[in-house]
Amino acid sequence: MSNNFKSEATDRMEKTIDSFKDNLSKHRTGRANPSVLSKITVSYYGSDVPISQVANINVEDALTLSIKPFEKHLGPEIEKAIHASDLGLNPAASSDVIRVPFPPLTEERRREFIKKVKGEGEGAKVAVRNIRRDANTSIKASQKSNEISEDDSKRFEDEIQKLTDKYVAIVDDILKQKEQDLLEM
Repeated sequence: MSNNFKSEATDRMEKTIDSFKDNLSKHRTGRANPSVLSKITVSYYGSDVPISQVANINVEDALTLSIKPFEKHLGPEIEKAIHASDLGLNPAASSDVIRVPFPPLTEERRREFIKKVKGEGEGAKVAVRNIRRDANTSIKASQKSNEISEDDSKRFEDEIQKLTDKYVAIVDDILKQKEQDLLEM
């Protein structure tokens, strides 16, 4: 029974960490990274779709992305969408390729990104703690229905707490690394 509570909580916490890492990869750190554009959508025949579904995005060099739309008429749409985003990027079109240079981050912009990253980290920690709460609720329900003893319930809750502490520490480590990346660039 212990493994059931613990494995379910572990799976959910792992998914939370994966989602957190995915969200962090979308924050720019001064290096060109195609995932930065993943949340930007363009209108394509009446539907909003991510840029990656209507164009090839490549890293041209450390500070430049190149975007080659599958259809020429999408170029201006993609440019507008990138301008409208809060990324602070200025795309430049040349023939059928859009180049997106990444300007060096200013100290002020770095601090802004660090605040956003810390906010995402707090969200991940809250998600991990919510998983702990759900697991503890399941443990208490099992105890009330006499499926497990009170001693087992306490032991399971302690295991879930240790798991929670472990995943909160993982979030803190990831945050520290991302903050260091932002400050070094």
